[in-house]
Amino acid sequence: MVEPAICTGQRWLSIIGIGEAGVEGLSSVACQLIRSAELVVGGARHLELASELIRGRRLAWPSPISDAFPEIEHHRGRAVVVLASGDPFHFGVGKQIAGFVPADEFICLPQPSAFSLAAARMGWPLQDVVPVTLHGRALNGIIRHLQPGARILALSWDSATPRRLAELLATHRMGQSRMAVLEAMGGARERIRHATVSNFDIEDIQPLNTIAIEPGLDDDFFEHDGQLTKREIRAVTLSSLAPLQGQLLWDIGLGAGSVAIEWLLQHASLRAIGIEARGDRAGRAARNAAALGAPELEIVQGAAPEALAGLARPDAVFIGGGMMDHGVFDAAWSALKPGGRLVANAVSLETEVRLAGYFQQMGGDLVRLQVARADRVGAMSGWRPAMPVTQWRVRKP
Repeated sequence: MVEPAICTGQRWLSIIGIGEAGVEGLSSVACQLIRSAELVVGGARHLELASELIRGRRLAWPSPISDAFPEIEHHRGRAVVVLASGDPFHFGVGKQIAGFVPADEFICLPQPSAFSLAAARMGWPLQDVVPVTLHGRALNGIIRHLQPGARILALSWDSATPRRLAELLATHRMGQSRMAVLEAMGGARERIRHATVSNFDIEDIQPLNTIAIEPGLDDDFFEHDGQLTKREIRAVTLSSLAPLQGQLLWDIGLGAGSVAIEWLLQHASLRAIGIEARGDRAGRAARNAAALGAPELEIVQGAAPEALAGLARPDAVFIGGGMMDHGVFDAAWSALKPGGRLVANAVSLETEVRLAGYFQQMGGDLVRLQVARADRVGAMSGWRPAMPVTQWRVRKP
């Protein structure tokens, strides 16, 4: 017989973290909330771990899990429990639940996250660790975090993820990187094994695993896009675009993709759409994005302004090509959100004149950028200037 459902005031939903220890790792309060719940939702593994406590109806997450959200909402005001791995609000289901249930209507009882457990097992201070999830995400996304001296903890997608990750690192000349595979932490099946990328020999890996990585990089790892002669201009351009968390960039005239890629590498929440008319350049940009750890770059092959139609409105626009067409600027400016930034670079005199005209008409900042590099001049050294770049930047009212 099911005991009467209990809730704390309006908090009808309980989000409970559960680890490999199962019921033994839960507090008495968490156990009572599960016993008295009318509906218990979770992954098949979570439901099995808490099986002895569940007296109400069980609902295993469907695919996609959002299909279960209406059923949870249908029980509003009655006792519902959602079971999740470890800390539900650290790369867990808590984010999705909070998207449709107000915070004052649920309580959360977390367990130590996989990151906390792995950091403790490795002896790594958690504040110095880069946490990454590879669960349902592109493996290449980890590349942006591979810095000398970094310590990375990555949540796996499945038992094949550690070997696939080792193969990825090997292709990027990081064979000296050290890896540890931590399996089923917190339970009787816990196991930790170590290997180097160049000699990855760990077999029979459990699906529930976390990977610890200490990168070992070659000096030329970041020499990927082949256009590092323009790095100073890119740095100024990124500063002018002023990326802010969660914002979207349009890179019109994507070329090799360097500006859009560096935008994305500033923060994991940033998004970018690159518009490129030429197929060969679009392909090169896609390869650069994958190689440099920004596989989420969205590439639209087509000519602006026509290719801009229907795209999500940007917070920032970079025009690296196409400023000689009034239609490109007009379409980009119209789509740009209020308060958004537009930056355009020009090398030719004709495009520079066009930017000067926009500057006279609309204000903003017009600057001339020029870089010179030391080079051999006979038996001595001298400065060799690169072509100057004129940059116009303006903020939309």
